[in-house]
Amino acid sequence: MSKKLLEHIFNPTDLRKLDVSLLPQLAKELREFIIDIVSVKEGHLGASLGVIELTIALHYVFDTPNDLLVWDVGHQAYGHKILTERRKKFNTNRQLGGISGFPKRSESVYDTFGVGHSSTSISAALGMAIASQLKGENKNHIAVIGDASIASGMAFEGLNHAGVTDANLLIILNDNAIGIDPSVGALKNYLTAVKEGKNPKQNNIIKSLNIAYSGPIDGHDIDGLIKELERLKKVKGPKFLHIITTKGKGLQQAEEDQVKYHAPGKFDASTGEILKKSNENLPPKFQDVFGLTLVELAKNNPNIIGVTPAMPSGSSMKFMMEAFPKRAIDVGIAEQHAVTLSAGMATQGMVVFCNIYSTFLQRAYDQVIHDVALQNLPVIFCLDRAGLVGEDGATHHGVFDLAYLRCIPNMIIFAPKDEIELQNILYTASLGLKHPIAIRYPRGLGKIPNFEIPNSKNFQKIEIGKAHKLKKGKKVAILSTGTIAYNVTDALAEIEDEGHFAHYHFGFVKPLDEKKLHKICDKFSTIITVEDGVTTGGFGSAVLEFSAKNDYVNEIFLCGVPDYFIEHGTVDELQQFCNIDVDGLKSLFSGLLEEEEEDED
Repeated sequence: MSKKLLEHIFNPTDLRKLDVSLLPQLAKELREFIIDIVSVKEGHLGASLGVIELTIALHYVFDTPNDLLVWDVGHQAYGHKILTERRKKFNTNRQLGGISGFPKRSESVYDTFGVGHSSTSISAALGMAIASQLKGENKNHIAVIGDASIASGMAFEGLNHAGVTDANLLIILNDNAIGIDPSVGALKNYLTAVKEGKNPKQNNIIKSLNIAYSGPIDGHDIDGLIKELERLKKVKGPKFLHIITTKGKGLQQAEEDQVKYHAPGKFDASTGEILKKSNENLPPKFQDVFGLTLVELAKNNPNIIGVTPAMPSGSSMKFMMEAFPKRAIDVGIAEQHAVTLSAGMATQGMVVFCNIYSTFLQRAYDQVIHDVALQNLPVIFCLDRAGLVGEDGATHHGVFDLAYLRCIPNMIIFAPKDEIELQNILYTASLGLKHPIAIRYPRGLGKIPNFEIPNSKNFQKIEIGKAHKLKKGKKVAILSTGTIAYNVTDALAEIEDEGHFAHYHFGFVKPLDEKKLHKICDKFSTIITVEDGVTTGGFGSAVLEFSAKNDYVNEIFLCGVPDYFIEHGTVDELQQFCNIDVDGLKSLFSGLLEEEEEDED
């Protein structure tokens, strides 16, 4: 059969005109369409391939968008987007000015709830269902959640509430035994037993919560899915459908290596082979610097423990898990638990490296304050993906950490400018600190070509709270924190400033090097701060506060992420948008030079 069905499907109304017998062919075309575009444009692949039949069945059976469909996380929503009026735009997915890689309310009426972080779907859909009830509406409300996400605390909170309501809510568990990395924990073991028929029906967790349970059924049997969804439409109150799927379904390599093909980058659509990139003379990834350095430190200190909430591959905690499996713990999608678990270990003298993406630490904010900082426990937070992360967009940018951590008493905050400083601060923290510390570093490649990791012979202890001068100058002081220092250096190299600008690296955002700041404020009338985080409450705000507190009257310019949510695009494009790229900084510096020259004339 030639490809022709998908070409005529613009929305679910068109989909519902098809005979059920044609839906398997549509599923085949939809998979091929996603593979063809993602192979070139990149994005999340395996998750969407795994739910093609479910996606078609849901829009076929339910009256979307009148019936409200919520996708947990949203990695798996590509098929949904294509079937809901965005097929012709799908080649812009995750690109600057294009459609988002995640469901987004402002993008489409079919995207009923904005997502990107896990485990929100049950609570959101339940909220919608209760609201519909109160308004006297007859709507269906569906939450699709994975087996990794449903193990998170918030999902359990939603289930706990749903079981005491009569809300018209259908929860679909997409059970494929993997999130980004393989699922872990007792609940995963329970679901495995259910799939294998080893768990007695009277021991069903969901039924015990007063939610009607059905399944498990084959999530790739589109006829079976449609029949069961049609049945469940008539069942009143909260219900739960357990389906079994294969992540990466339809592409052999994606089925066989589900971790790598979660987001494989560019690949050959016909063979599935990932296109190799040249690593010659490239710096290592910051993630690998962290992971391999941690292993090196752990060799000499049996009290070192690694903790990560479901990100062992992405954070490179996998190296620690391979070398010291009993001392590296993946707790699943449970950031709050990860933080308090780390705190508990710290009370017993363990040196705990808690590795969490910057955007996900937001989910454990109270635990950072109440369980760690308030008790002044020396947990070492390693905040991966700090700053602008690129194509994942607003839900994933790690731009708030400096602001939300800086206000917490006892917290040390450090942003290394390169791999050397990252290694050295990890080494310093491993020796023992009197306070908790947050170490933030960006996604992707470092700054030093052919950097050797780990290079334990060259580890050096860092003095806490010490800033460093990178360039001498006479008129204007530029203060940067973290890896954005390289943009400043490159921008200065492109202008003839004749010693006009001084450049200082403030790795420690807290405590600030106040001794150095006093000298800077006394010497320079103009100060520029540069950071890859929000300027509201961030590093620049700290400098302004210092200036005001000490009655300085310097002219201070803050460069960083402005006070609104930044959408998706490449990191270079987004830095350019925020005017913290090399050209943007060069323009700022050149403008100040011209003003100085005009004043002198």
